[in-house]
Amino acid sequence: MGQHGKTGTLTRHDGGAGMTGDELVALLHTMMEIRRFEEKAAEMYARGKIHGFLHLYIGQEAVATGAIAALRPDDYIVSHYREHGHALARGVDPKRVMAELFGKETGVTGGRGGSMHLFDVSKSFLGGYAIVAGHMPLACGLGLAEQYKGSDRIAVNFLGDGAVNEGEFHEALNLAAVWKLPVLFICENNFYGMGTAVQRVSALVEVYKRAEAYGMHAEQADGMDVLAMYEATARLAKRVRAGEGPAFLEAICYRFRGHSMADPEFYRTKGEVDRWRTLDPIASLKRRLLADGVLTEERVADMQAEVDDIAREAAEFAEQSPPPPTESLTRDVYVDAPSAEEGSRA
Repeated sequence: MGQHGKTGTLTRHDGGAGMTGDELVALLHTMMEIRRFEEKAAEMYARGKIHGFLHLYIGQEAVATGAIAALRPDDYIVSHYREHGHALARGVDPKRVMAELFGKETGVTGGRGGSMHLFDVSKSFLGGYAIVAGHMPLACGLGLAEQYKGSDRIAVNFLGDGAVNEGEFHEALNLAAVWKLPVLFICENNFYGMGTAVQRVSALVEVYKRAEAYGMHAEQADGMDVLAMYEATARLAKRVRAGEGPAFLEAICYRFRGHSMADPEFYRTKGEVDRWRTLDPIASLKRRLLADGVLTEERVADMQAEVDDIAREAAEFAEQSPPPPTESLTRDVYVDAPSAEEGSRA
């Protein structure tokens, strides 16, 4: 789980997925960090510091935080293009993530990927991908490689509900099921593929039932509850790791902001958004921990100050970082061809 938010030794907290108070507070801290980072990213976009598309994760923090906390650090993560939250939950440096959004040399991919293509091999975070559903076969490939090696490492594939009518969705699920690949698919169903409601494009709106059609174990979970996500992911990851084949988890969630920063949001009402905001995963967990005596208002204020500092320092780091140098244009594009002399020695 996130690298911040230690609060000292606390007793085990009943009803919290068997987690200690420290672990529960760390979940809250990670969600707060993601939220504040995204708010700062929106601010930087509005100021013209970030260009291109920017897809915010605000409202869906419980999915990435709960799911990734339940995984092993070496499990692969392959995500869609709304992936800032997944990267931060995995522990990728917020400064380097923000620098990537700015297109700077110090970004996680040297300023080459931007918002939709974060990548950090050291964290087994193998990318956000802009092609809808195009990353799903890649997760199968990672799972196949680990199956060949006989390891118990798994690949976790985050996707959105907009991916389910793409061919790669069906191809990946079928292949994973036929070969019993160690892949856990997690669909973040926020009910909108860009601006189109899922009911308008799918006769079957319960996405997990599509996975069942391919013979794999599939469940639905409350994606607005970080503990529900933790428990469901831990349970399904255990199945996959034990060699029982792939599994599918549909997380019911909601994004509080538009599809991207360029979205005027004409397709949904303010009342709908406000109703979902009453289920804010951060506010919900905060209330629970306060009521149970795990947190105090003073500690909550300290945590807010901490995540404010993380976001501010990330933006300052990004702004002060240099752009990629011109000579880096061909870096990582082609392998240098050997000279004639080197070729003869080979």
